[in-house]
Amino acid sequence: MKELDFIEIIKRQTGNNFIGDDCAYLKDLGIVVSQDSLVEDVHFKLSWCTPYQLGYKAVTVNISDILASGAIPAYITVALSLPSYIEAAFVEDFYKGAESALRGAQIIGGDITGSDKVYVSITAIGLAKGRKISSRKNAKEGYVVITKGDFGKSSLGLKELMLGGNNNDLIKAHLEPELEEKFAFEIAAQIQDDYAMMDTSDGLADALFKIAVESEVSIDARYIEGMFGAEDYKLVAAVPESFLSKISDYYIIGKVVKKSDYVLDIDGKKYSKYDELGVYNHFKEEK
Repeated sequence: MKELDFIEIIKRQTGNNFIGDDCAYLKDLGIVVSQDSLVEDVHFKLSWCTPYQLGYKAVTVNISDILASGAIPAYITVALSLPSYIEAAFVEDFYKGAESALRGAQIIGGDITGSDKVYVSITAIGLAKGRKISSRKNAKEGYVVITKGDFGKSSLGLKELMLGGNNNDLIKAHLEPELEEKFAFEIAAQIQDDYAMMDTSDGLADALFKIAVESEVSIDARYIEGMFGAEDYKLVAAVPESFLSKISDYYIIGKVVKKSDYVLDIDGKKYSKYDELGVYNHFKEEK
């Protein structure tokens, strides 16, 4: 679990309370801030996607974190590192894709440098005014766990690309993911209690596990097809059951319970350690 180990080291070294959620909530400024990077041959291959699709997805994965916090997407900065063989048409198409994914935000600047491969790093800023901002730490015993997404299509789309398949619906789900703005906005604009919400960029099972750990609770969930896949960019939230009457278009997948000897229970199968999930790990050791 090196990625989470590294995060713990950074937390200790910096000594601040912002690290842990996908967005840092700067309450005094009324904003949330998030940053994500995409690396060629790690997160994408240029033979699999167009520059337009790369720009679209690079912005989308950052906007997803803003929505998961409950904030409204507002500003984006883009840092591009490009090899010498990249032509002007690539940059033009990349930014066309990026602009198509803004969902009300604006691109306000960034950086461009040379490199050996294509690297994309994006910072996203969301507005918190009039919203209740979420945190992984806010799931409480008795809360219900809800979502509205279907899961697994992005992972299947990646397999299509890897195996040379041609299921365009699955491939599009991977390269051009859709986000759940309505779900996020309905919750954040109406809820009064503290709540937890995450996107499922590393899988639904991953999100449930991380919410349980950060909130120091356990979660009992039912199995959902595709929940161990990744890059669906759907949302999952833990909210008071009494709040459900204020929202629409959701389904219940679990319940938050008192911390037990397991972190996550999926249809009776208990997971106590993150590595037991078998989900994607950026720093998985070779065996």
